[in-house]
Amino acid sequence: MKTLRYIIFLTLITTWAACQKDVPLTEPEPKPATPYTLEIPAGFPQINIPSDNPMTVEGIALGRKLFYDKILSKNNAQSCGSCHNQAHAFSDNGKVFSTGADGSIGTRNAQALINLGFNRHFFWDGRVTTLEKLALEPVKNPVEMHQSWATSAAKINARPDYVIDFKAAFGNKEIDSSLVVKVLAQFMRTMISSNSRFDKYVRHEIALTSSELNGFVIFNTERADCFHCHNLDGGFLITDNLFHNNGLDTEFADQGLGAITGSPFDAGKFLTPTLRNVALSAPYMHDGRFATLEAVINHYNTGGEASLTVDPLMKHVGTGLNLSAQERADLLAFLHTFTDEDFINDAQFSAPD
Repeated sequence: MKTLRYIIFLTLITTWAACQKDVPLTEPEPKPATPYTLEIPAGFPQINIPSDNPMTVEGIALGRKLFYDKILSKNNAQSCGSCHNQAHAFSDNGKVFSTGADGSIGTRNAQALINLGFNRHFFWDGRVTTLEKLALEPVKNPVEMHQSWATSAAKINARPDYVIDFKAAFGNKEIDSSLVVKVLAQFMRTMISSNSRFDKYVRHEIALTSSELNGFVIFNTERADCFHCHNLDGGFLITDNLFHNNGLDTEFADQGLGAITGSPFDAGKFLTPTLRNVALSAPYMHDGRFATLEAVINHYNTGGEASLTVDPLMKHVGTGLNLSAQERADLLAFLHTFTDEDFINDAQFSAPD
């Protein structure tokens, strides 16, 4: 009897072992992420989305979560959203320079994050050309978030919720810097501003005031020359995406594009920012030297500074525009029509609950 039981036991063990050969040694691949179609407003150019970083619902949600999480910074001290506040058009709360995670002070004004998916260059000096590369730099920058990507990846991998989130967005790929910047880029591509008073005027939904209309004429003609660099393109990006020396200085403590190209002919040139939501993103210029839009208008009105690289489009260097007080007020009124209340209040861009 004991022999029979032993034979039966061996048979069961052998059968069980054979069955185990059919059990996969690795986890099954999660279901693919949900494709997301980005809605491009009428009249805007198409966004060039990298083939290796398609938009997905899961990727965007994860990018939004990480944008507001302090996990990417030294001592969990700050997030991307700390220096890019939605109420200020994703600029830094009216500060001239941002304060880094360990208290270091930057040297350039934090740019507003608006319609970045349409841009060809990023940072004031244009040193990177993709949103993914833009997202890569602040984390490791010693005057910003000041944390190595190895540490950032380790912290994320230690969080079970992030392991689940990344698996939903990318499957069983290892969580590293390349995946983190991809989801941040996906989220930033959704941050489109297209419903300002000016947009509504272009769409024939509202009328502008007489002061705003006069400011439009001043802006869009040689009277103020704004349109050369902030061309309206039918009312959309409000930047030429190029680099200009706009007469701020005769000598350049910050070389701008010149430091990247090494060319003396690029010294003092900086990327033209969009004027969308410009009334919300003070202070102005790469070094935040102008506290108000009135001060910006006054800079151009009085002529600025001549130098070797000053842009030829600055036809009034030295002489100034000589706009009257009423013309300056009208131009200011027009600049305020670029404010998009929907954008700064859109819950899709705010910190997740």
